[in-house]
Amino acid sequence: MEISELKRLAGERAADYVRDGMAVGLGTGSTVYFALLRLSERVRAGLKIRCVPTSRATEELARKLKLPLMEPSLGEELDLVIDGADEVDPHCNLIKGGGGALLREKIVAAASRKLLIVVDETKLKEHLGGAPLPVEVVPFGWRATQRHLERLGCQAMRREQAGEPFLTDNGNYIIDCYFGKIAEPAALEREIKLIPGVVECGLFVGLADRIIVGRRFGPEELTCPPRSSF
Repeated sequence: MEISELKRLAGERAADYVRDGMAVGLGTGSTVYFALLRLSERVRAGLKIRCVPTSRATEELARKLKLPLMEPSLGEELDLVIDGADEVDPHCNLIKGGGGALLREKIVAAASRKLLIVVDETKLKEHLGGAPLPVEVVPFGWRATQRHLERLGCQAMRREQAGEPFLTDNGNYIIDCYFGKIAEPAALEREIKLIPGVVECGLFVGLADRIIVGRRFGPEELTCPPRSSF
């Protein structure tokens, strides 16, 4: 079975959690794409929802699919968010931000009652760190910020696209940090966020409520530990 088919299974299962009247956060990525397609079908069939996209790319797709959008100021709590991940560990900790939307994704996740993560089975890992950890930083003084990140024990590289610095939807840079095995994600997240110039990092610790995994025998659902309070 192709990986795209596994992603479709996970995305469609997540979309079926959406109920009439919900305010829904729409994540970014290739697996979420299939959730949006399924939601579009359900909206055409009469489902009433309001959506907040986490990136310009998702917003464009949502408009194309005629999904109703709401004010992104998040003045009210969202009922549900559907989003993807680059890696998921056995404790439901995540690395996100491969698409560069990590800041908006974390804001939306924290403003929701439930966060559903959709992945194919290749994203399940014994520990985080096989994928680079994205860190969003302000452009001013970014080399100094990069040096501070490297002192935490990683190889850090500014992300580029077509030979130019990759810019997030917020006008910031992404520094991809190669740590290898991340033994204590929560502690590392705290250390990174203390560095001047860091806006947000791609470690999502204690935010996911359920992981929906596209597997060859069908979608599997993993229940996560209760969220920590803010």
